[in-house]
Amino acid sequence: MTTPSFRLHIAQSLDGFIARSNGSTDFLRPFDEVDYGFSQFCKQIGTIVMGRKAYDIASSLGGPWFEGPSSTIVITSTPLGNPPPTVARVGADIARLVTALRKSGGKDVWIMGGAMTANAFLNAGAIDRIDLFVVPVLLGDGIPLFTPGRPEAALKFAGSQTFDKGLARLSYIRA
Repeated sequence: MTTPSFRLHIAQSLDGFIARSNGSTDFLRPFDEVDYGFSQFCKQIGTIVMGRKAYDIASSLGGPWFEGPSSTIVITSTPLGNPPPTVARVGADIARLVTALRKSGGKDVWIMGGAMTANAFLNAGAIDRIDLFVVPVLLGDGIPLFTPGRPEAALKFAGSQTFDKGLARLSYIRA
């Protein structure tokens, strides 16, 4: 049985924001036409973990937005209403969730977002790989991906790739 890796696969503006202050990610739309390897990435994922805000946004888009068989775990203390059968709600005990998912074996875990969820997993030392897609837009303000107060984490550069329209992927693994 393989141990799944926990992966943060996310886009941000050049100045470090994953969304505008109002939560909008409309600045990403001009880049929708280019294949950034998302289909290949999805084939490696067995579980998606996200926070409540990310789930509500994804649900409002009419999902499913994910390709391939998967389960989705939403970290929230409030009921989800009528979620699809592949969606489960859990509390905010990140250490317990990480332990359970690592023991489950199988494909990798995508820490989809948002920033609170990503930082909670970073704080727990649970992120094994970061694929950061840097979008050539300076928002000036918004929701930052990385928040202050996290413990320092050493990373090892795993590669980079540039795409049409000036987008770049920076990949790091836990050192």
